[in-house]
Amino acid sequence: MIDQTLLPVELKEIECRDTEAVWDAIKMLKVRGAPAIGIAAAYGICVGIRSFFSEGDSEDKGQFFDLLNRTADYLAASRPTAVNLFWALDRMKRIARELKDQKTAAEIAVALLEEARKIHEEDRAMCRKMGEYGASLVHDGDGLLTHCNAGGLATAEYGTALSVFFISAEQGKKIKVYADETRPLLQGARLTAWELHQAGIDTTLICDSMAAQVMKEGKIQAVFVGADRIAANGDTANKIGTYSAAVCAKAHGIPFYVVAPYSTFDLKLENGSGIPIEQRDPEEVRRGFGRQTAPDGVKIYNPAFDITPAELIRGIITERGIISPVNRENIEKFLG
Repeated sequence: MIDQTLLPVELKEIECRDTEAVWDAIKMLKVRGAPAIGIAAAYGICVGIRSFFSEGDSEDKGQFFDLLNRTADYLAASRPTAVNLFWALDRMKRIARELKDQKTAAEIAVALLEEARKIHEEDRAMCRKMGEYGASLVHDGDGLLTHCNAGGLATAEYGTALSVFFISAEQGKKIKVYADETRPLLQGARLTAWELHQAGIDTTLICDSMAAQVMKEGKIQAVFVGADRIAANGDTANKIGTYSAAVCAKAHGIPFYVVAPYSTFDLKLENGSGIPIEQRDPEEVRRGFGRQTAPDGVKIYNPAFDITPAELIRGIITERGIISPVNRENIEKFLG
């Protein structure tokens, strides 16, 4: 996978040959974005169970499933907010359970690799479908705002929110994208601006605090963001600063859209208050990218995500279509 922590200065691929390397890649944001995390976790299961066939009795399915479950639990601890992580791990475990009484451990391992590849390919197709639905909301000449990174780096191909821009460009629409820096880790500056610039899309980078002013100046006609988890009522968790962008969009009468696959919905959660918010190392704020910008000893609060209430979201764009208005009834009807 690409080590996203080194972009945009260095393009480097890393190899994950054991579960610890996969866990580290997810935890340290070398791979990030809900779909990409899910894909990495699925392959991480395959990496984790390889050791079973080089140690001990390779036909002891009890030991095989013990290792499989330990690997899944370990990977699940890497990022508590991204529901795609748990979705992918649960899907892999379900496949294994279904084959437990029918196949040998080696055959189950092969089936798990096939399932991981299915998850990977399904995401490619979903990216394009979401982009097509989202592009139907974009007009020639529109200015569009996005926050954090929800492009190809975060998924299997075109991304979620950024797929709207890529497909719009393919359709010949002349769009201008404004990308928030996304502090404190600058995913918008390091990743989104890099992706869009590489694709030749007219892109302007702004600080997060500039979004309201850019909206006031009439330069933004719509906002498209990704999501890490969506509750049953439509409340959405995404990178910290997304909620602020939604509030600003509401104040200026600008439609705010969330672009995410159906797997991002967590219908067990009634609303956003049940979504766990990852708290990250204060040093990411105090010494971002190696340079100290805050005094030693000062308290730092560093949540990685925030929750955007459903009432601020004009529509949720999925690979199955657009949910609008965003409420519990429509979501339940749409997802079946």
